[in-house]
Amino acid sequence: MSSTLKQNKYEIDMCNGTIMDKLISFSLPLMLSGILQLMFNAVDIIVVGKFSGNESLAAVGSTTALINVFTNLFIGISLGANVLAARLYAAGKDKEMSETVHTAIALALVSGIIMAFVGWICAKPALELMDTPGDVIGLSSLYMRIYFLGMPFFMLYNYGAAILRAVGDTKRPLLFLVISGIANTGLNLCFVIIFKLGVAGVAIGTVISQLISCVLVLRCLCRSETSYQLRFSKLTIKGAYVKQIFSVGVPAGIQSTVINFSNVLLQSSVNSFGSVAMAGYTSANNIFGFLYVTVNAVTQACMSFTSQNYGVGKWKRMERVLIDCLILSFAAMMVLGNGAYFFGPQLLHIYTSSDAVIKCGMEILLYTTVTYFLCGFMDLFPGALRGMGHSGVPMLLSIIGTVGTRIVWIYWIFPRHRSLAVLFISYPASWIITLAMQIVCYFYVRKMLYKKIANKK
Repeated sequence: MSSTLKQNKYEIDMCNGTIMDKLISFSLPLMLSGILQLMFNAVDIIVVGKFSGNESLAAVGSTTALINVFTNLFIGISLGANVLAARLYAAGKDKEMSETVHTAIALALVSGIIMAFVGWICAKPALELMDTPGDVIGLSSLYMRIYFLGMPFFMLYNYGAAILRAVGDTKRPLLFLVISGIANTGLNLCFVIIFKLGVAGVAIGTVISQLISCVLVLRCLCRSETSYQLRFSKLTIKGAYVKQIFSVGVPAGIQSTVINFSNVLLQSSVNSFGSVAMAGYTSANNIFGFLYVTVNAVTQACMSFTSQNYGVGKWKRMERVLIDCLILSFAAMMVLGNGAYFFGPQLLHIYTSSDAVIKCGMEILLYTTVTYFLCGFMDLFPGALRGMGHSGVPMLLSIIGTVGTRIVWIYWIFPRHRSLAVLFISYPASWIITLAMQIVCYFYVRKMLYKKIANKK
């Protein structure tokens, strides 16, 4: 076994010992990291909502789903880098691990530059396709164009953090986001309150904070003394590793992109109710986002733990990982999902003081928070499958179940019963349908895996 498996204080041994405590140790910093990343956008929304008015609030909020459509394909590919790196690291393949790291970082740089150009050029046309109201489209376009200039930093941070997660290190990425998050808050307040830059100010603050987190994670990789040490002179894109990264990452990215496209369609439906409903959705969506990063942290843990154990052939341990992740996700959502609804008025008041906006926000939260444990379950089964290298079929099932249900809802059910309540019932409905299909897929792959093992004996 390679010397790289000697654990440093930041890494977690995913292949030996108890599981639940290690899952919590892995997931908790990742949850907090996700929350901090959300707070970048939340601080933008709070600052412009309080100091620049409802139009600026709606302008910033209306870009969230669209930004996710543009970025999630490339962020999804980072999951492929995570799975491959975890498998190679557990197996002690130092040379292959190093080459994977340098290929992943090079991919991040290239994709970040591409996204900067695409975002700058396509911002306004995409917002027009979403039927963004004329009173906010100018501000929304300005925010998106500046935001996308930070894409190279955003991508480099996410891919660098994916490498660290592959070896069980979720603590240092959290520290880097604490530093950049504090900087983001200070910069936003400075640019909006002192320099009166409005939405441009919060976008500039976000780009600078992304630069800070990017520099910190790259510095961490460069200073490492292990197989995942980064040397810029060795940056390369090797086809063999790209193929393996893409086989897991591209389906994950497509799934995330298409699901977010369904959210863009839903945003268009919300836009039809006017700026008050848009502001309510913006505020509720940010609370909703905090729940997502919590269950996503458990899914990331499931994927990383499964991938490492798959790499060393510990099949039974992979099953225990999934069971413990289901328990952890359910417990987290019982507390946070229900808490988000019952304390909804107080939480929404952070974003806005308008009673009409808060009323719209509460109507949305009712259908998207109490039932959120279903979303957590729905994501865990594809996470386990990706850890085993199966990503294509879970992607198709998620698109059929989640996106298909929402499209049917938006174009056939919603027009006949126009209300926010009817619109957002589509969330739990799509989660239930998708979860049922993913469970069937998981047990089929599990059966094939054990059949393959039996044939080898």
